[in-house]
Amino acid sequence: MALIIGLDTGGTFTDAALLDTGTHQVLATAKSLTTRDNLAIGVSDAMRQILGQWVGKPDDIGLVSLSTTLATNAVVEGIGGAVGLVLIGFDEDILSRASLASALGSDPVIHIAGGHKTDGKPQSKLDTAGLAEQAQNLAGRVSSFAVAGHFATRNPEHEEAARQILTEHTGLPVTCSSELSSALGGPRRALTALLNARLIGLLDQLITATDHTMASLSLNCPLMVVKGDGSLLKADIARMRPVETVLSGPAASLAGAAFLANEPDGMVSDIGGTTTDIALLEAGMPRLSEQGATVGGWQTMVEAARIRTSGLGGDSEVRWRVKDSPSPLTLGPRRAVPLSLLATQHPEIKTQLEHQLTQAIALPSDGKFILPVMPDGIPDWLSRSEKKLAEQASNSPYIALADIATTQVALGAIDRLIAKGLVMQASFTPTDAVHILGKFSEFDTEAAVMGGRLLARQKTAKGTELAKDETALAHAVCEALIAQSAIALMDAAFAEDGKAEHVVSSSSLLSDQLRYGGDDADIGLLSIRLSTPLIALGASSSTHYPAIADRLQTQLVNPPHADVAGAVGAAAGAVRQRFVVIVTQPQDGCFRIHLPDGPQDVTDQATALSQARTKSAELAEMRARTAGAKDISVQIDEVIDEIDLGNNKTLFLQARFTAQAIGLPSAG
Repeated sequence: MALIIGLDTGGTFTDAALLDTGTHQVLATAKSLTTRDNLAIGVSDAMRQILGQWVGKPDDIGLVSLSTTLATNAVVEGIGGAVGLVLIGFDEDILSRASLASALGSDPVIHIAGGHKTDGKPQSKLDTAGLAEQAQNLAGRVSSFAVAGHFATRNPEHEEAARQILTEHTGLPVTCSSELSSALGGPRRALTALLNARLIGLLDQLITATDHTMASLSLNCPLMVVKGDGSLLKADIARMRPVETVLSGPAASLAGAAFLANEPDGMVSDIGGTTTDIALLEAGMPRLSEQGATVGGWQTMVEAARIRTSGLGGDSEVRWRVKDSPSPLTLGPRRAVPLSLLATQHPEIKTQLEHQLTQAIALPSDGKFILPVMPDGIPDWLSRSEKKLAEQASNSPYIALADIATTQVALGAIDRLIAKGLVMQASFTPTDAVHILGKFSEFDTEAAVMGGRLLARQKTAKGTELAKDETALAHAVCEALIAQSAIALMDAAFAEDGKAEHVVSSSSLLSDQLRYGGDDADIGLLSIRLSTPLIALGASSSTHYPAIADRLQTQLVNPPHADVAGAVGAAAGAVRQRFVVIVTQPQDGCFRIHLPDGPQDVTDQATALSQARTKSAELAEMRARTAGAKDISVQIDEVIDEIDLGNNKTLFLQARFTAQAIGLPSAG
């Protein structure tokens, strides 16, 4: 019996599943609330439930495998620590490419001289003194650093030197772009490194919480983390490479769908609290993204399953448009704590909601509360106004938005604190809507009703109320979720068919058809349908997806244990690592092998290709073993680019050796 506990920590729930990988059976499942201010509580509760259902000893558990949507959610919501971005040898206009400036936001950037040429030779000397001076100036303003060097994948020397300087002068975590991707494309490598640095603290909290829980339960087995391609990675490595766990939760759900559903092909849609993740399953396997994962609009260089993630879930913030629109309500991309959930922990909020209902004039802050999420205290790098509001928020478990932010300046500061992941907002969500409609009753329905009444009183651009009462509002919110989900699914379907991205959402004709439907009497009636089964996963999938499948005129598959598919998939994963070695010819008689410790030159092409082939396999296997694999097999894909000159002569341009090492997790 090979027993593995799979965990999936989402924005709302932490799920657990106990799998016997020998018999392919799910022996037990559990679900608990994710506790963002102390992740150990939710993780511990889920694991204790699992062990309580199973008769056995802790020593019988061979592995704990963890997937999470926290990194994905943070990228989608724009949440994370402040990062100092160090760009080595790039022109100033690099920030205008790959949406790098938008991703950077207000975080500081350091431009320094250095970097390399395409052949791996230095293009200029690294400005070590300038970097040291600027790093010291930023030490109290950021929580980590990201470093990207010009052609660092051809020679990482300057990135590694920068890491050493930054570590010496600040002691903060440092991410180098070359350790995350072997591909060219400096702006996207810089973006990927930036996102990784921003996520380090978040994933570290989760792994630490899981470690402590395992120790308290006498579980001495290894802990592994699911990557975005569905494979596994030892937890201590994942701590420093959290961007590789972007799409971890969705990838685990895909593996869970393949394990649970009796449908080898279909469109998988996993609705969580914060996001909906969509991917095509073919012969039981997801397609992999050739260009790198796209999350929250950012095109990264992270190897991942081809998953499209949108900020739409059961706990999406319900917003209303101030401009005139046929559909005044919109959901996401930010997550909010449902009022019905907050009231189960703090029932006294209903008194404040009731007071707001007695006021003659509805305020935009009605029905909204701010919750602190600062397990490590208030950071030093906040601005004065942000720090003041963070201190106010941290004095109690929650505070009404109207009591903490009475001006537009204060509202802006609160918005920035939410974006930095230091506070959360509680407000009306689809979870509250289904409480009002009687489709879900786990939390406090009375609080949901009061929140619905407060939101229904808000004014549209025409000066009318959003809805006549809380029931009408709840129907409108659920209808918005159905419409936005249907549009996202058909966007993904058209893209997987080879069409452009956002075909449906960018067309008012197509999107309105899914949003409002059509009348059979219409002369120009347009019909859109999904021609493959819809495999629905997630805790609220059985609530919302029958209507979504009807809207798309397709078969709905809602497999057993769909509400914990991510945890099942986490337990069913394997270890997979890739390594790429490039060979170039910078000049006649010189063949350059680009390796992690710097380029190596040989004079013979055959020797260069042989050494590159061997090195790629060795390094891939070493990575897999370091990642926690055993029984490793290696496959090598090689591409040699040459120009035929005629007369049996060729001109060598480049060779690329991609070694993939696959193995079973080294369970204890």
